[in-house]
Amino acid sequence: MAAASGKDSRSQELAALAARVAGCTACRLAEGRTQVVFGVGDPDANLMFVGEAPGFHEDKQGYPFVGQAGKLLDNLLAGIGLARKDVYVANVLKCRPPGNRDPMADEIEACEAHLFRQIALVEPRAIATLGNFATKLLSGKPHGITRVHGQPQPVTLGGMDTLLYPLYHPAAALYTPAMLRTLEEDFARLPALIAGAAGPAAPAAPEPVAAALAPEPAAEQLGLF
Repeated sequence: MAAASGKDSRSQELAALAARVAGCTACRLAEGRTQVVFGVGDPDANLMFVGEAPGFHEDKQGYPFVGQAGKLLDNLLAGIGLARKDVYVANVLKCRPPGNRDPMADEIEACEAHLFRQIALVEPRAIATLGNFATKLLSGKPHGITRVHGQPQPVTLGGMDTLLYPLYHPAAALYTPAMLRTLEEDFARLPALIAGAAGPAAPAAPEPVAAALAPEPAAEQLGLF
């Protein structure tokens, strides 16, 4: 009963935070958005994913990681025995930048408190950052995703200790077969990391999923490397 009560409390606090963030006007992105894309998933999740910002489809639906990148994320999760309902998914920015351009420094600064509060409420064992912007923000280091992908690192975020695990962004991997294979291999390590194992990578990577996915327009993947 205590565990259920704790999960209910997290859900209520996340819902209250989402309601507050829905009216945010702290940066210029409020002027062009359709809606704030707060984040979704299990409030008690052991694994949290953090991407860059909503795109066109996310802005319309109010849900992170939809479209082809979202389908790839779902397939990658299925490959390690998980589904969206088992994890929590959010972005660094809660509003779509015009034309899906890269986030600007002042926009990240205006929005980051919302993400850190989400992390503090969910208290995940591991946070998988998707792409450069999430990785640099949460690691506090300037290293790009090409250099650090697949390398877990302990961090303190939102007043709690967790494991940061940088990954290529699914939208970027859609266009590069070698990057997709690397993303699949990095994903295969997630179950052991979540369980707290310190051994080698999982013995088998998920089956390739690229063939089932059609590319999106090029504009949808800007700034993901």
